[in-house]
Amino acid sequence: MAKGYVEKVESEYQRNGTQCLIASKDIKTGKIAEYSIGQTRTELDYLTHIQNIVKTNPKEKTVIFCDQLNTHKSETLVYWIAQTIRYVGELGIKGKEGILKSQETRQAFLEDESHKIRFLYTPKHCSWINQIENWFGILQRKVIRRGNFTSTQDLEQKIIDFIIYYNKCLAKPCRWKSKCEKIIMSFRV
Repeated sequence: MAKGYVEKVESEYQRNGTQCLIASKDIKTGKIAEYSIGQTRTELDYLTHIQNIVKTNPKEKTVIFCDQLNTHKSETLVYWIAQTIRYVGELGIKGKEGILKSQETRQAFLEDESHKIRFLYTPKHCSWINQIENWFGILQRKVIRRGNFTSTQDLEQKIIDFIIYYNKCLAKPCRWKSKCEKIIMSFRV
């Protein structure tokens, strides 16, 4: 590196593994309400994440705003929501009939306004309206980009440290015009 020259980046590096982060932001406080860091981002990982969100205040109505990822409309999620809200009725069979027939039918069930736990989905290619997307951009700029991580544990710890710092120093409420008590922005990376 020398004065007057563009910064150069070494193209050779050792990859020490990856981590999957599922994060949710409470727009009333602006804080990261829940996060999960692990090796995978399956429908079970996402379901566990949603269960943890609901567990924080099970009597509150919760709206989860997320993108169109298939794990956000999974059969497992529908079964859990149906059980949690004490849904009475047939769910059908995945790929054949009823609520479980397709992603569209599962999405319609999960978006039902009468449910205590409700999902809202961004239109395709519009996930930028989801506030957690903005937070992931901040995480990318402040922690990930040009980061040097010696292991997956090191990466995980730096992400956790940033979440703690963000919640303490940078989080700001979002003005959201909705009548529900709790709205969670959810996403995975």
